[in-house]
Order: sequence, then C-alpha cells, then structure tokens
Amino acid sequence: MLLYLTLLLPLLGGAVLPLFRFDSVKKRGIYVEAVVLATSVLTWILLLTRTEARFTLLHLYHVEGALDLSFRVDGMACVFAGLVSLLWPIASLYAFEYMKHEERPNTFFCFYTMSYAVTLAVALSANLFTLYIFYECLTLITLPLVVHKQDAKSILAGRKYLTFSISGAALAFIALVCVLHFGASTDFTLGGVLDPAKTSGCEALLKWVFLLGFVGFGVKAAVFPLHAWLPMASVAPTPVTALLHAVAVVNTGAYAVLRLIYYSFGADFLFGSLPQMIAIGLACATVLFGSAMSVKEPHFKRRLAYSTISNLSYMLMGAALMTPAGMVGSLSHLIIHGVIKITLFYCAGAILVRSGAEYVPDLRGYGKVMPLTCAAFTLGSIALVGIPPLSGFVSKWNLLTAAAGTGLAMGIVAIGTLILSAILTAMYLFTVVSAMYFRPLNADQAAISGQNRDPNWMMMVPFGILCAAIIGLGLWSQPLVTFLRNVAAGVTF
Repeated sequence: MLLYLTLLLPLLGGAVLPLFRFDSVKKRGIYVEAVVLATSVLTWILLLTRTEARFTLLHLYHVEGALDLSFRVDGMACVFAGLVSLLWPIASLYAFEYMKHEERPNTFFCFYTMSYAVTLAVALSANLFTLYIFYECLTLITLPLVVHKQDAKSILAGRKYLTFSISGAALAFIALVCVLHFGASTDFTLGGVLDPAKTSGCEALLKWVFLLGFVGFGVKAAVFPLHAWLPMASVAPTPVTALLHAVAVVNTGAYAVLRLIYYSFGADFLFGSLPQMIAIGLACATVLFGSAMSVKEPHFKRRLAYSTISNLSYMLMGAALMTPAGMVGSLSHLIIHGVIKITLFYCAGAILVRSGAEYVPDLRGYGKVMPLTCAAFTLGSIALVGIPPLSGFVSKWNLLTAAAGTGLAMGIVAIGTLILSAILTAMYLFTVVSAMYFRPLNADQAAISGQNRDPNWMMMVPFGILCAAIIGLGLWSQPLVTFLRNVAAGVTF
C-alpha cells in the first residue's frame, strides 16, 4: 500500500487541482508543495525500508500471458526514484515564483504534479512492459507542459516532441516483443532474461533488435539524429525545460536504455557485437554534435539544451560500454548531470524573469547586477566541465576509467570523445561566464547598473540547495559511488 500511495498521491493531487479556485498564489503554492513533499517523503520511506521480502514484486494488474503491470524497488529504482524525489520539491518551489508571470497556472501545476507520479512509475517498474507503458504515458502527460504557452512556437515544439517520442517508442516496442518472445519473462533481472534455448540460431537478429530498442528509447535521451525535439522544447516555461532536460523525460530515456541492456538483453550477450560498436559510435557522435552546437548557439536556453543533448549521450555511452564500470559511470552521470543542469537552467530562468535577457550577448555585466544567480551559474559551469573537486569530475572520471577498461577500440574512441567534449564544454560555458564578469553592461541596460536584480527567496533557496549538492557530491562522492557499484554488482539489499 505504501508504494501505491506514493504513486497515487501526486497523480490524484494534480488531477483535482483545476477543481480548486485558489484566491491567491500562496494557497496554490502551499497545496502543490504539500503534495510534492509528501510524495517525496513517502518515496524515501519506501526506498529506505525496502527489504527482499517486502519488495520482491508487486503486481498491479495482469494483462495477458506474461504481461503484468508490476513494481519493484531494486537498486536501479533507488537511483532514479531517489534523484527524482529530491529534485521535484526544489523544482516546484522555483516554479511558484516563475509562474507568477505565466497564464493558466492551475493547468500547469496539474500536469506538473501528475508528471511526478508517472516518472516515479517508470523508476519503480519491475519489468520492461511496465516501463514501456509508463514511458509512453510520460510523453502524453508532459505534452501539455511543452505547449503551455499555446503560441505557434509552442504548438510546433509540442508536435515535434510527440512525433519523435512516439516514433521512438515504436522502435522500442519491437525490442519489447522480442524480449517477451525469446525471454523467460520481461521482469528485470541483472544479466538479462533471454532464454538460450529460445535464442539459439537467432543471436545476430536479437542483437540488431537491441539496436532498434537503443535508438527507440534513446529518442527521449535525444540521441543523434533524433534530437531535434529537445532544443525546440526550450520555448516552454523554464520549470518545464528544467523538468524535460534535467529531471524526468531525458533521464527516463537513459534509464530505459540501462534497463534494456543490463536487465533485459544482458550485457554479456551483447558485448563485442557490431550493434554495440554502433551504439557507442552513435553516443560519441551525439556527444560531439551537442557540444559543437552549444558553442555556436547564441540563445541562452537553447545553448543549455544542446549541452543536455551532449551530456545525455555521456550516459548512453557508459551504458553501451556494457561493463559494470560503464553502468556505474552512466548512473553517476545521470545523478550528477541532473543536479548540475537543473541549476544552470534555473539560472537562465531567473535571468529571463528578472531582466528579459534571452541571448548570451545580452548577459554582459550581469555578474554585478545578479551576483548570486551568476555565482550559481559559474559553479555549475565549472562542475559540468569536469574540473575537480566538484561533482562533474566524479562522473566523468568514472566514464573515462570504464572506457579504458573495456579493451575495445571503441573504448579509445570514447575516451577521445570525452576529452574533446570537455574542451568544447569549457568554451560554451566559460564564454558566458566571462561575459557576465569581465564585460560591461550593454548600453541599453545601463539603467540597471548598480541595482541588485537577483530573484526572491523562492528561487534563491533552490539555488543554494543545488549548489551545496554540486559541491557535496564532489567532495564526498565515495558513498554514492560505492552504492552504484553495489547496484552494478547486483547487491541491492
């Protein structure tokens, strides 16, 4: 019942929100934050009190044959659900201040809160079928958030988001059918579920089917060339782009790929095959493409969106290495990138709300006008480049050592890709930082010289928490890395 209550609370709490006629922004904010915080508390009770006996498998509904909607709290679920439950209350607090300037806040927070439930359902899925169902539901529940402004750009972005996501899900469906046919079940089992007796003679076909699933689930992780929906989604309100680019949707794509490789097909079954080499190659190409596009992109939020495309493929690259170390690298970057990137997007949103600046050249001199916001952006930038001792170094080091340990030629390619991407990351982020601190305000913004334009506490508190997390995960990374190694080894309880 604890698990079902955890999923139902944000789903129903968000669904009934439009029925209320809040007479103040404060009352709506208290209601939403109460629902979200309660859900996060329940999630952590669920994660911290898990035992082998209690959470072996919880069936929600039997569909047909081996198809069950089921949930389980294993190590992988703890990683993704833990990240989501920590970031969502912070994201909601930030959204209250931002949405004062937007229309239809009740509708926005309705879908924003319901998305929390669906994301948790993906994280806690016990089998590939359940994950696939809620993966599709996440597309539908976040679509109204993408088109929230209801202008031409938003509608176009929503149409592209829907087209790409459903097309990717169609490819992933082929992988689901094959796992169902050739596997003992669709339940997630570390090492894979394929039955050797059934797969005999079909090994090559199944490896190519895996590649379809990799690309299909990878659409939400914006793998090249199916990435175009992500930069366009930056037209949505900043709380939505942060949700899409750092917490829920994009990480769901990477999480699904990890489940597909390590818990459905099996890394040993796929290791050394041509489809694995192609998967690593696609991830490396996407890393470099996203970084290069970020360098040339003048729009501030779109620059961060291309950065997200690049960093998501760090996770896909780690997953495609198909070793326990690769899994650790991928999971560590999923967590650390989520914390860093949501910080950077929130800085962009704060600047947009307080000044209207949307392009990098407009940020000249803002280090004096918005000192705390720019300091948070600078800290996040240093971390994302991978400079020690901040947290970005930890995940990138894990990925580098994993690539070096594969013994594959593509592992060397991955190492070169990570190093070159770090240089490009420094270019597209530090050019923004240098403009903030070492160039004067533009002439048309001289009137705000000497003012402090930092946002109020509802935006600044999330900045403080996230910056502390960026520093803390770098200085005290060992507990996290140890836990992730246990997950990769199958030691979850």
